[in-house]
Amino acid sequence: MGSITNSQELAKNEIEKQSMQVEQNLDEVEIAVDYSKRAQWLRAAVLGANDGLLSTSSLMMGIGAVKQDAKAMILTGIAGLVAGACSMAIGEFVSVYSQYDIEMSQMKRQNNSSTHELEEKKKNLPSPLQAAAASAFAFAIGAIVPLLAAAFVKNYHIRLGIVVTAVSFALLVFGGLGAYLGNAPLLKSSLRVLIGGWLSMGITFGLTKLVGVTGLYG
Repeated sequence: MGSITNSQELAKNEIEKQSMQVEQNLDEVEIAVDYSKRAQWLRAAVLGANDGLLSTSSLMMGIGAVKQDAKAMILTGIAGLVAGACSMAIGEFVSVYSQYDIEMSQMKRQNNSSTHELEEKKKNLPSPLQAAAASAFAFAIGAIVPLLAAAFVKNYHIRLGIVVTAVSFALLVFGGLGAYLGNAPLLKSSLRVLIGGWLSMGITFGLTKLVGVTGLYG
């Protein structure tokens, strides 16, 4: 009887150890999934800010190619910030709402869960309004950089140089953050974003200057 009892105790201890190990593994999986979701959101925010930075600075450089006063350049940047943020918000709202509708339809078709479980699942679905607000905010953060750089400089050439310098630094920062969150090579990704930004500003400046010289815009 003693040997049987010992065997039962050993089996019980082994089962408890296995159960604890399974729980620990599940916790690790949940943590990994949570961090993965956070990284995705952060990377999306960085990309949105980079988009705001690049599109707004390119617009400002474009208008700066044909008009030397600071007012026109800053007003163009503000218009680009507002229009871009609204566009990003609407696009993200429509995209996430479509995903929300698909998930809801799928849950209704399955219809195997209780009312409480359905409510819990609904809470875990992405919020279209939150996604839209986050997207617009990220875009605006990036767009503010060239606006602040140009806001207090009256001299035309110095203003252009400061905008390019500030945007270049911000591109390196956003490129590095995006690379870090995406597990990509830091230096290559940062330089890729920087060179892409220079090309965007340079092409916009050059083509707008050409249009201004030819007088096509009236």
